Amino acid sequence: MAAHEPTGAEVRDQAGARAQAIRLGFPVKVIGEPLRSHDSRRWQNEPHLSVSLAYLRDIFGYLDRRQIRFYRLAGQLAPYLTHPGLPAFHRQLDECATDLAATGDLVRHYGLRVTLHPAHYVQLNAPEEWQVGRAREELAASAMLLDAMGLDRDAVIVVHVGGVYGDAIAGRERFATRFLALPEMVRRRLALEHDDRRYSFDDALWIHRRTGVPVVLDALHLRCLNPAGRTLAEALPAALATWSGDRRPKIHFSGPRTALRVVRGPLGERVQAPLPNQHSDFIDPFAFIDLLEVAQRLRTRPFDVMLEAKAKDLALLRLREQIAQFAPALAADIG
Repeated sequence: MAAHEPTGAEVRDQAGARAQAIRLGFPVKVIGEPLRSHDSRRWQNEPHLSVSLAYLRDIFGYLDRRQIRFYRLAGQLAPYLTHPGLPAFHRQLDECATDLAATGDLVRHYGLRVTLHPAHYVQLNAPEEWQVGRAREELAASAMLLDAMGLDRDAVIVVHVGGVYGDAIAGRERFATRFLALPEMVRRRLALEHDDRRYSFDDALWIHRRTGVPVVLDALHLRCLNPAGRTLAEALPAALATWSGDRRPKIHFSGPRTALRVVRGPLGERVQAPLPNQHSDFIDPFAFIDLLEVAQRLRTRPFDVMLEAKAKDLALLRLREQIAQFAPALAADIG
């Protein structure tokens, strides 16, 4: 029997269903197959963006086989790109212009959404000008990399407010001022995530109201730092509303690590309790089902979820299976 060739209407229906589904993603490292996320060699070995892009092609194929459509790129995809003492690495974007364009074509071919999360030292609200300068350079380079792939505005660069530096109010004001002073090509890529110890979800909303930067809700951070006492049902629609209608919101989801830790030292082994802000290896399926039910009850707009679990892609695949097992009526909402 000949294979059924989907009609134009069926293709549109399938695309529409994918657009409405919550896409699950994971960050950087693949565990399910022996794949490298980026060229992590030391500078003496002359690592290069071209090598990272070759690794990415293999990862994209893996994601497609697992029907995963959301992925966080490695922050150091172009190694030492902005390092002030290594100018030989500064031209990697120009040297890989053709490869970057081809990588963007693959992103679109596979129907992927990709995002970036720069390193912790990227802090726009730092008091020292040299730190701010480094942050501007890193963010500009990340924006140029995504632009060179020809990616749309859903390919965001997620940043945190930064350090408190003795005055949290002044710190968030510095962030807002410096965000507004960034070039437009950088501003349109940025999204702001609240954190677990310094700047709360409401701090992020304060900055959004002054800058327009969209807010990434982190469900675990909301548990760890929530002076306003917001529930997930209150925070979720507030976060989604910060994204303009032509962009798809994203949130982060994880659970606290609960496993016993045995630390080995010079005096032998000792037991150490995990911290509540540490990510668990896998995702609690029941907590995630609660999120899906909240979204369904509130009839929220479509959004994507980056799963920040230590088991990476394995955590995502297991969560899918568990949703199908424990909440089959909600499984169709997952893409």
